[in-house]
Amino acid sequence: MAKSEKKKDSKESTRMIGIDIGGTGIKGGIVDLKKGKLVGDRYRIDTPKPSTPEAVADVVALIVDELSARDGAPAKDTPVGVTFPAIIQHGIARSAANVDKSWIDYEVDKHFTERLGRPVEVINDADAAGLAEVRYGAGKGVGGTVLVITLGTGIGSAFVFDGRLVPNAELGHLEIDSFDAETKASAVARERDGLSWEEYSVLLQRYFSHVEFLFSPELFIVGGGISKRADEYLPRLKLRTPIVPAKLKNEAGIVGAALQVAIDHGFAK
Repeated sequence: MAKSEKKKDSKESTRMIGIDIGGTGIKGGIVDLKKGKLVGDRYRIDTPKPSTPEAVADVVALIVDELSARDGAPAKDTPVGVTFPAIIQHGIARSAANVDKSWIDYEVDKHFTERLGRPVEVINDADAAGLAEVRYGAGKGVGGTVLVITLGTGIGSAFVFDGRLVPNAELGHLEIDSFDAETKASAVARERDGLSWEEYSVLLQRYFSHVEFLFSPELFIVGGGISKRADEYLPRLKLRTPIVPAKLKNEAGIVGAALQVAIDHGFAK
């Protein structure tokens, strides 16, 4: 009996819960840290309106409760990783993108830890996606600097060096040609301005050339919903640095959040 229980505990220690908070939905899943994949289906609830700290924490608690009740879930005192659309510094939100402004300067880690009754660590959403892509996805096995750029409502970014995250690299806010880069080169900007893929590629070329000059990365990984159409624009870009679409898609945030909290609490390296 004791031997069986030990084996079960060993298996469960390779699994963590990850939660991805977005402006329209909050989704979570049980992550197999060995494979970087979800165990079972993800669980999603609409982001409450208004998306205040109390309301969002209630939804996160519901998702964690549902996942914790599943077969093969990690122990109920296992830490939980959560992404958040903000600059996160020592567990405190320093901005608020697509969520209620009351989050600014809010102690997110502390609030979620108290609400869930277990350790919770929050990470910027783009950082989480980038960490997951480098460990399990398009950047697996690549040393040096890997930059993960997400093209969506804005431009998100993750800076990973030799597999370690350098947090809160807001590369979408670089100034290019007197404009905040994401106001011209995000996926939403392309739709807003009615640009063809060829026209959009010119703006992306300007952006990626500038970032390449500043950081000389080993690899660019492009994420966001627009990465599904990568064939329309990536072949048009002329860079020294290889540039490829992301692989983990909509699961990247969940996986990255689980991975980061696992690293911080000694469940993974």
